Amino acid sequence: MIDLDFKYKNLLKYLEEEIPFKPELALILGSGLGDFADNIKITKSIATTDIPDYPASTVAGHKGFLHFAELHNKKILIFQGRIHIYEGYTIDKCILPAFISYKLGSKKLLVTNAAGGVNINFNPGDLMLVTGFLSHNIKKELSSLFNVPSVEQRKNILNLPSKNFNNIIKAAALEEKIFMKEGTYWFGKGPSYETPAEIRMQAKFGGDAVGMSTVHEAVFAAFHGVEVASISLITNYAAGLAPEKLSHQDVMETAEKVKADFERLVKKIIELV
Repeated sequence: MIDLDFKYKNLLKYLEEEIPFKPELALILGSGLGDFADNIKITKSIATTDIPDYPASTVAGHKGFLHFAELHNKKILIFQGRIHIYEGYTIDKCILPAFISYKLGSKKLLVTNAAGGVNINFNPGDLMLVTGFLSHNIKKELSSLFNVPSVEQRKNILNLPSKNFNNIIKAAALEEKIFMKEGTYWFGKGPSYETPAEIRMQAKFGGDAVGMSTVHEAVFAAFHGVEVASISLITNYAAGLAPEKLSHQDVMETAEKVKADFERLVKKIIELV
């Protein structure tokens, strides 16, 4: 097991000295919400390059900042940019946003991402509330982060994603009149997109959307008692479901079109938690 407290002791010490407050809610911004922090009141921003042992995000659309913000009288920690396995980073680095959220005392974590639509009823621009995760291909890496789980920790994992948190998100979507679909998120390590054959397999096994983030962050936080919810922005049809070749540029263009509604939804969620 990796001793994260020891490995990241300098990171934690730095943040404890720099943070303006303990957050109530943490938010990891995926593609489609990268500019969210530019539109709310920021109390303090910390560049990840200033944080000891914090890896650099190398993907377009993922800025490297931790923002401490306030909205609707809630104290929020926002991660603008995340770390992916396909960038060459080990699992202990990829779960740092979840680790930091947990160590700073956040009770809830909302994880957003861009994903490919596996479900043939999904279209680019749809928002999907995650109701389950398929993550068999990352179990080995995750096991290096945990001791044998206690009864309480097992219960925490069974409540992933949090039913209570998901109900709050549904209420927020209804109030804002934003249509959301629901489904299961399938994790892929990347860096390449899935083949058409892999997408057909994922559909048969119950996957509705596929992406290369979120699951390890969600599992780590939930294991430690943080209430976790996740929303996917469907930015493209998965491989084999459309004639066009997939590209990261397509992901960013779709995210740009939907970001106003996505931001409006997240602000309402923050108001209701």
